Amino acid sequence: MTDKLLTIEDLHVEIASRARTVHALDGVDLDLAPGEALGIVGESGCGKTMTALSVLGLLPNGGRITGGRVLFDGTDLAAAAQPVLRDVRGNTIGMVFQDPLTSLNPTMTIGAQVAEPLVLHTGATKAEAWRKAEETLRLVGMPQPGERMKNYPHQLSGGMRQRVAIAMALVCEPKLLIADEPTTALDVTTQHQILELIDELRDRLGMAMILVTHDLGVIAKRVDKVAVMYAGKVAERAGVRPLFAAPRHRYTQALFAALPERAADESQPLATIPGLPPSLVVRPTGCRFAPRCAFATDECRAAEPELTDALDPGEGGGEHAFACFHPVDPETDPVAEVVPPAPEAAPVRTDESLLTLREVAKEYPLNSGPFARRKGAAAVSAVAGVSLTVKRGETFGIVGESGCGKSTLGRMVVGLEAPTGGEIRFEGQDITALGRKELRAHRREVQLMFQDSYASMDPRSRVGAILREPLVIQGIGDRAAQDARIAELLDEVGLPRGAVDRYPHEFSGGQRQRLGLARALALSPALVVADEPVSALDVSVQAQILNLMRDLQRDKGLTYLFISHDLAVVRYLADTVGVMYLGKLVETGPAEAVFGTPLHPYTRGLLDTVNEPDPTAEPTGTPLGGETPSAAAPPSGCRFRTRCPIAQDICATTEPPPAEPTAAGHRVACHFPLVPAGPGAAGA
Repeated sequence: MTDKLLTIEDLHVEIASRARTVHALDGVDLDLAPGEALGIVGESGCGKTMTALSVLGLLPNGGRITGGRVLFDGTDLAAAAQPVLRDVRGNTIGMVFQDPLTSLNPTMTIGAQVAEPLVLHTGATKAEAWRKAEETLRLVGMPQPGERMKNYPHQLSGGMRQRVAIAMALVCEPKLLIADEPTTALDVTTQHQILELIDELRDRLGMAMILVTHDLGVIAKRVDKVAVMYAGKVAERAGVRPLFAAPRHRYTQALFAALPERAADESQPLATIPGLPPSLVVRPTGCRFAPRCAFATDECRAAEPELTDALDPGEGGGEHAFACFHPVDPETDPVAEVVPPAPEAAPVRTDESLLTLREVAKEYPLNSGPFARRKGAAAVSAVAGVSLTVKRGETFGIVGESGCGKSTLGRMVVGLEAPTGGEIRFEGQDITALGRKELRAHRREVQLMFQDSYASMDPRSRVGAILREPLVIQGIGDRAAQDARIAELLDEVGLPRGAVDRYPHEFSGGQRQRLGLARALALSPALVVADEPVSALDVSVQAQILNLMRDLQRDKGLTYLFISHDLAVVRYLADTVGVMYLGKLVETGPAEAVFGTPLHPYTRGLLDTVNEPDPTAEPTGTPLGGETPSAAAPPSGCRFRTRCPIAQDICATTEPPPAEPTAAGHRVACHFPLVPAGPGAAGA
């Protein structure tokens, strides 16, 4: 690994439009040896994806490389003609995009899309390419690849579509794989399977890899070295272990401090980075991080620090370069203390039940709709007999894999879906029996915070109209009173009042999530159902949103039903946790008990699958494996038995009832819990 496969030298990229020119990259220097893995991290808009796209010449409209070189295997791709780039793309360099659904052709079968690079680059016949495509799908772990070849992208799950994208990138056995946020929207088990797959294929094919992500846990376990980018430049560059053990740049330090896993106490707010990265329309003067840095001096604001080229004194003695006038001293400045959290008053919680679900079920018949092909009584069992209680003022977290019924449960609580069985009581009233008029009144008290805040807003409406809409529908106040309420909402979520005249696309992802929270709070609800509200946000913005949600809960007495597949976030935010699997609630209890001493094998498997943001941490258990069965034909007995390492005959014939809760309220539905589930058990 002495010769470099890829060398990026002083790369400059501009993106021009009619109104302005953005200096997206400003002097980026990176290199990669054969077989090596490089992780690129940083906040949204810092230049991670732009760096990756520049390697292949896939810049957006108006984008162009204005300086520097991109040397790949001896060829300068920055100056290469389009025929050269077309020969490289998908052949010697493979690319896995963030959203496989938008990067796959909806009009072509999976087989045709995976086979296409072979026909274009190797001259293989269609029959040869088809056979190789099926072999590659089998290699990436696609179940029944021969059948899947005939499917279209919309017929596959998110994890399967990501496997197709990887197969397309690998079918020509490239020398370099570029993966841009390949697991951002996936649950922990699918994420683990995809990353393990990429690691295995890298070893088998001897590939180098560039992994672009904001997930520091993924970076810690999957790469050899890391580049931390900020505002279009490399702020720090080092081996993965030295970087995590002793970051030197103040920006890197602040990113690590914002991790929920680094929070010293769940009762304290997360450390955050104030402000936003610069827009890069005008090149900043001085250090680009200085306006947000608590350690900045006049020197930082006047001059730009150069990227050093020092050797790390620790393990391996490799390069550890950073551009900072006042770097972190590992001996006197621990990572977790970058921003000492301020004391926080505890939210007001009571033993009063606000929301109660009793044997709630939701089935979707397969024989409905104009395009139905299957007739009969078959149905998808999305939620199957869930019972839980949410107390006023608490945060109840719902976790589980994709397709387990979390979002469906949330939509039924809000009243957007009608259950097919059971009852949902809010403040003692069964909302399943409400008429249309009463249901509208119920929605004043229960609001939904969507996962994709941008998709949930009308792109043609200004923010003022978006926030006014629920007030108008519910007939609350005159125009002046509504204006006052909108101003109050913007103040509460930390946005300027001038935002009322802007459109959703003019805001960053974190700002749009603040708008989504403001809209959910417009009617002063008692309960907010938050469906994956921070899953697509980088770690610094995530910390800001989580702190904001906790502050508003404390000030307004809010109750949250918080749905997420990010176990670290749920552990930090939730008071009580429910674990769902294939429509069933398999474990509930206080967050510290569920995460500290899980009783169900499924919960234990989820925790063992999480990527801890520590490259030195050794695995403590067995990651969850296997595929989730279809909800249209769930297994008999215990639904988890087909993936359970301790399943026995009774698990196939008898559904385990929820056991009596421990003294702390920890309950499990399992024939063979991992620790005794009686009163006073260790699991409490």
